[in-house]
Amino acid sequence: MADMQAGIGPFLGVFLLAHGWQSGWIGTVMTAGGIAGMLMTTPAGALIDATRSKKLFVIIPGVCTVIASGIVLLSQEFWLVAASQVATAIAGAAIGPAVAGITLGIVHQAGFNRQNGRNQAFNHAGNMVGAGLSGLAGWMYGFTAVFWLAAVFGVLSIISVLMIPSASIDDDAARGLEHEAGDNRPASGLQVLVESKPLLVLAAALLFFHLGNAAMLPLYGLAVVADKQADPASFVAMTIVIAQGTMILTALAAMQMAEREGYWLVLLVSFMALPIRGIIAAWLLNRWGVYPVQILDGVGAGLQSVAVPGLVARILDGTGRINAGQGAVMTVQGIGASLSPAIGGWIAQEFGYGPMFLILGGFAAISVALWSVFAPLLKPACATKPGRASGAMASHVAGVA
Repeated sequence: MADMQAGIGPFLGVFLLAHGWQSGWIGTVMTAGGIAGMLMTTPAGALIDATRSKKLFVIIPGVCTVIASGIVLLSQEFWLVAASQVATAIAGAAIGPAVAGITLGIVHQAGFNRQNGRNQAFNHAGNMVGAGLSGLAGWMYGFTAVFWLAAVFGVLSIISVLMIPSASIDDDAARGLEHEAGDNRPASGLQVLVESKPLLVLAAALLFFHLGNAAMLPLYGLAVVADKQADPASFVAMTIVIAQGTMILTALAAMQMAEREGYWLVLLVSFMALPIRGIIAAWLLNRWGVYPVQILDGVGAGLQSVAVPGLVARILDGTGRINAGQGAVMTVQGIGASLSPAIGGWIAQEFGYGPMFLILGGFAAISVALWSVFAPLLKPACATKPGRASGAMASHVAGVA
């Protein structure tokens, strides 16, 4: 699945540019897909909570990837390409909550942290391998091969999900509504997403983090390449490999750290990585700076890939709205990430790249401050031991508003 998602994205713009598209239309298509996906993550999560066909929400994105690859190869008409990207983004919005729900339904709360850590390690490995294979295929056979490869990944993803026995997925556990003897309470209303103070603080901290994080790599690459200090193609490939390789290790480390210390410390470290990254990016604006800059990117993203789904699952355990919560948090992250390039670009234009990286890092300093100030509220939720403690946690969530 990671290979499938990594396949088309980085190469679509270059492919369309080679077929006569102007950069404005390319950006419009990509933005339309991004906005559609961002808007659909919360509704998709709520739908995954309600459905007992959770595998379908991974199969459909796989089918959409295969179709989108075919559309782009057969026709480069604007509306066809735009429609394919929007449809793929909407379907893809379900992947994160669906995988989290399926995992939770199989291993329950007690096994979620460890299995989610393994999932994320394989996810980052897949991103790295997918980007590498796509780059190799594009170099050897042209960009057409990249889209064929993405279609193959989509088919393999579908086959993999179909191999999971439906009976092994406990649909109540998958949404955080495991019933004990004599306990038949219904799922909470969606208002629980705005009534849970720990969830709101988490979302706010992630908003500021991604507001600073999303633009840092593309603008760092632009600064280095514009100064003719690195070859564009090899530089971009190197940034992907360094970051994703680091994320594999940090995802496994996050799994272990969460079991020993709880999620609060894991997320604090992830937030602190970005201000340090901003300082280094401002100081080392050359091809050698990519190593510490992208290693720190891998630290922040790798820790969060494990801690955020795990913490949302713990906070909302007992409410039956875990996957809606996953989607809502992804939406907030997407808002920060979508605003980041525009903010970073204008700051760089007015004040230069160095100050821009410091300001972007400063946004994550707000995340650190929020996470520290609200520590008394957050630590009990972050430290809740996995298991059937959901009754207490559900009561806490319902009563904190």
